[in-house]
Amino acid sequence: MLSSAECWEDYYRYKTSLACPKQFTEELRTFIDSKAYLPICQSITEGKPFPLPRREAISKLDTSKKRIIYIYPRKENIVLKLLTYLLLRKYDSVFSDGLWSFRPGRSAQKALASLSGIGGIDDMYCYKADISNYFNSADVTRLLPMLDSVVGDDRRLYEFLSSLLTEPRVLYEGKELTEQKGMMAGTPLAAFYANTYLSGLDRIFSDEGIPYARYSDDIVIFGRSRQETEALAERVRSYLIGSGLTINPEKEHFSSPEEGWVFLGLFYRRGITDIAPASIVKLKGKMRRKARALRRWAYRKGADGEQAAKAFIKIFEKKLFESPADNDLSWTMWYFPSINTADSLRVIDRYAQECLRWLISGKRTKSRFNVRYEQLHSLGLRSLVNEYYKHREH
Repeated sequence: MLSSAECWEDYYRYKTSLACPKQFTEELRTFIDSKAYLPICQSITEGKPFPLPRREAISKLDTSKKRIIYIYPRKENIVLKLLTYLLLRKYDSVFSDGLWSFRPGRSAQKALASLSGIGGIDDMYCYKADISNYFNSADVTRLLPMLDSVVGDDRRLYEFLSSLLTEPRVLYEGKELTEQKGMMAGTPLAAFYANTYLSGLDRIFSDEGIPYARYSDDIVIFGRSRQETEALAERVRSYLIGSGLTINPEKEHFSSPEEGWVFLGLFYRRGITDIAPASIVKLKGKMRRKARALRRWAYRKGADGEQAAKAFIKIFEKKLFESPADNDLSWTMWYFPSINTADSLRVIDRYAQECLRWLISGKRTKSRFNVRYEQLHSLGLRSLVNEYYKHREH
């Protein structure tokens, strides 16, 4: 099917129906029209060695920590994107209802709606866990039998997936290295592997009718009491340990009905869904650091405050409103469909304006308010609150 022109056209229609970067859709159109996929598909069919992935260390969002990702050559990567698209649809029925990541017709918005619609959820306790380095720490020897049980009806497919997972070599700075790379974060197929690896855990709670949801490495589960929820948490921990995984202790949390709960960067409490406090703190931290950097830049270059403000607006316009890469949603596209209040957006709007007034006036005293909102708007500032209500109208 990988060499089917019809499959490629279906995939193209799917990608262009999403908020996909124009650069990628144009590249995909050229790739399809030139039939650049045919030699790669032929090579896969003949069982020839696939190119080695390149290993890269990139900064994690809002931290100084690095995470390891793997990147296949561009043309091969596009073919793997189509393969992942097909796998996630052909084998979707093997996954349980509690799994929400990378599945057709599912989203963060629907995950929140499903959880918040559970009868009695407002009176339940919640346990939240985040798996440490999930993609790269997964045990391939455990994953392979799981893949076999899912795609074993297609031996050529299984052998191809197995060959990629068991290949120990990667490229790093032009040299070959040998390392354990798990499900290879950053590669298209990692989405399918991530769904498969913990499908047994998803099935346990689905079969027992326990309120539960997983989005890749993010898990929430609910109980009628603190004691019951702690018992459920212990079952989650035991399963993960048995799967060779660990929980990030900084992101493990119990919450009471009065406190509400957090999932996928969203906060829910008694019918209100808003942006999680941690997400707000992270975005404000980005704005603060960028404003300081632009202030230093303006000083070195002899630029005025308005030039620095324009640069600030342009940077956050891209972060908030533009899709950063293929398969990624912009900040607003992730949150707007799920929240039902603008409270946090008002906080962020005010903070962005504070940063801009400081950049223009150079002051933090009351005189900074001599920089009126109309001036900020004329420089290109868009209000998150206004954009949110426009989104709701549509």
